[in-house]
Amino acid sequence: MTVHVETHFAGTSLLERFAAFRAQLADKAAKRKTYRTTLAELDVLSTRDLADLGISRSMIKGIAYEAAYGK
Repeated sequence: MTVHVETHFAGTSLLERFAAFRAQLADKAAKRKTYRTTLAELDVLSTRDLADLGISRSMIKGIAYEAAYGK
């Protein structure tokens, strides 16, 4: 009994897959940078400044996460 199996990639070359991988890494790095920047900027504010904005200290990480990654 002979079995013949053919596999084909869906029209994407190695170069295209590598470019997509690099784009995905760049996107993740940008989101991570947004998270860190937002976290640092809010963390510097005093408790009074945060209260003026309607934010408590316990909300800072959640706000930074939402700013970077969405809900």
